[in-house]
Amino acid sequence: MEFDGWLKNLVCLVEDLLIENGLDPIAAQYINLTINILVLILLVLGINHLIKTFVIEGFKAFTNKTKTTFDDFLIKTKFPKYIGRVVPLFILYYLFPFIFNDFPLVIKVFEFVFNIYVIFLVVWIFRSFMRTLKAFLKTQESFKDKPVESYIQVVMIVVWIIALLFIFAEITGESVVKFIISLGAASAILLLVFKDTILGFVASIQVTVNDIVRIGDWITFSKYGADGTVTEINLSTVRVQNFDNTFTTIPTYSLISDSFQNWRGMQESPGRRIKRAIFIKQNSVKFMTDANLEELKKIQLIEPYLENRQNEINSYNEAQNIDRSLPINGRNQTNLGIFRKYVDTYLQNHSAVHKELYIIVRHLAPTSQGIPVEILCFSRDKRWENFEYISADIFDHIIAAVPYFGLQLFEAPSGDDITKYLRQASESKD
Repeated sequence: MEFDGWLKNLVCLVEDLLIENGLDPIAAQYINLTINILVLILLVLGINHLIKTFVIEGFKAFTNKTKTTFDDFLIKTKFPKYIGRVVPLFILYYLFPFIFNDFPLVIKVFEFVFNIYVIFLVVWIFRSFMRTLKAFLKTQESFKDKPVESYIQVVMIVVWIIALLFIFAEITGESVVKFIISLGAASAILLLVFKDTILGFVASIQVTVNDIVRIGDWITFSKYGADGTVTEINLSTVRVQNFDNTFTTIPTYSLISDSFQNWRGMQESPGRRIKRAIFIKQNSVKFMTDANLEELKKIQLIEPYLENRQNEINSYNEAQNIDRSLPINGRNQTNLGIFRKYVDTYLQNHSAVHKELYIIVRHLAPTSQGIPVEILCFSRDKRWENFEYISADIFDHIIAAVPYFGLQLFEAPSGDDITKYLRQASESKD
């Protein structure tokens, strides 16, 4: 109290001196007010400069010496700058009523503006801290693939809502509790306005809890034309960098409501699947004669198989006294069956094919294009470009090997093929 009395006398010092020297009291009052305002401004600016020079710069020097990165992010998000405003703001709040003691209306306006500014300052300080936390967590290995930004956004939305409630309460003069109760009638409108935010928040929680998508995952979302790596997951959107370096944004709640493909399982597995079919003309499939088999024995990969298999078939046919004048009688090998065995052996011996995962060569149901022979295996190298090279290498060989087995690949005739056929038909008639 003694300090307050001394401060009040100091504020009125110039006014008292001017009145003692015969100046009009009203003029003395305004001159004194002007001088006090200038002193207050210089005092606040001076203290702000000192805090900026010594405290903030000292904090920067301290962060440069520490090993942790959290304080470095505090500097980048201007956290010390916002904290530094508290001291001059406190001094302004304390001295202002003494200077404007004779102007209650000015004090009332000042208190209103001051309270609004304090609300914003608290939000800025909290926002700076949350940005620091977000940047720091992104450097931690365990949080790199987590949608941290979604939760930061949710927290900031809640903070801003609370801040707006206090601002409206300050403007209207009502208590915050009463103001919140009055908002109950407008809850439906609020839900409509924040529908996407609420859906995104719920979706981001489900995405995290169920581990549906992580930052760094490769996803394919045909509905939105996305095919690439997830770079960001926030409250409203998921950002995907496509392989052509374009970006696609997907609503977060679409990850829950729609179907998409996540390639993480492939990336974490020991191999990447190769699944493709070639179409064999059905009329090129035939039983093999002894001469055909002798010719195929020149193919080293299947020579042991042909020897063992043919011995087994001959023993069976002899034991059953099968009439071998027709190949359809008894057991016999087909060129397609031998081709399938060749492809299977080729894959088993291919250095780029993972031997501990499935290797399957199978028939699918015949179609109008022929008999699909599907090859299913896994490459050891999962990198996209190498995977494509491996796949192409395998099928280059398989396609080139087809004619050696007396088989033909189906290919729809082109205009040139039809023209050639018609010319040959015309020549044959002539």
